[in-house]
Amino acid sequence: MDGLRVTAWKRYGHDRLYVNLPDGTAVAWADRATGRITFLRTGYGDAVLDALARRSAYVPSDAPDAPDAAADADAFPGPTLPPLTPEHDLASHRPGEQLRKRLGETGPGLLGRAVARLLRRGTDGDSWRTGLAGERRVGEELDRLTRQGWRVLHSVPLPRQVDIDHLLIGPGGVFTVNTKRHPQKTVWVGDDMVKVNGGKAQPYGIKSRSEAERARKVLEEHCDFAVPVEPVLVFVDVFTLDVVATQLTIRVYREREVAALAPLAGVFSTPQVDQIYAVARDRRTWLAA
Repeated sequence: MDGLRVTAWKRYGHDRLYVNLPDGTAVAWADRATGRITFLRTGYGDAVLDALARRSAYVPSDAPDAPDAAADADAFPGPTLPPLTPEHDLASHRPGEQLRKRLGETGPGLLGRAVARLLRRGTDGDSWRTGLAGERRVGEELDRLTRQGWRVLHSVPLPRQVDIDHLLIGPGGVFTVNTKRHPQKTVWVGDDMVKVNGGKAQPYGIKSRSEAERARKVLEEHCDFAVPVEPVLVFVDVFTLDVVATQLTIRVYREREVAALAPLAGVFSTPQVDQIYAVARDRRTWLAA
């Protein structure tokens, strides 16, 4: 198979060569000290060996073929995943994918919305459309970060009909991004709670931290290194944003401020970013989140 690229990675006492697809998905890695090859995706055995052979610094010692390596329970710490197929690839998700689905399946039609406006009644669809507009705006801002080596996934599905609005993966870390749109409202952010127009406190902070922790556990289950995940709250179209937290453990931005994440670096190497992204983009990764 043409197009496989080999990237050297040396960190935490490991010396490896990662073999990646053109889109950056890691399919295998080789330990340069032992010569052992770990296959992260089946079906690439010969192509991986050819790619490594072209790297003169690597000489495999008794390299296993792909089926045996994939079947070896010690070859990959944590559960392995079957080969990625289009129906399981979250990279195809648009921002707000789950909200789009809800609106398509259960949202009120044109006539229903007209009647609701006439009667001055809100509908579930109104809040979903508001949220969808916010996720689109933030999704556009995050997609711009790919030029700095970041990977972005939108609407990552979790059990019980919830999702992670956006998952940002790159050299500066992994971030779960929770989008909240409150047009022309005043927003007050404390350590755990958020108030909109001085109303009832909402546990946005608590939920964002919980979401990040769920993502960390899932990703570390499939990666051979620690994957700390930071929560991010992004507010869209707000009139004022007042952050008064004293022990804030969440990054808080307006939609145009997420560009502040772009220069972050030094947390993950390129092979690690590739591996995290390969795991995160597979819908099956999140089934037990």
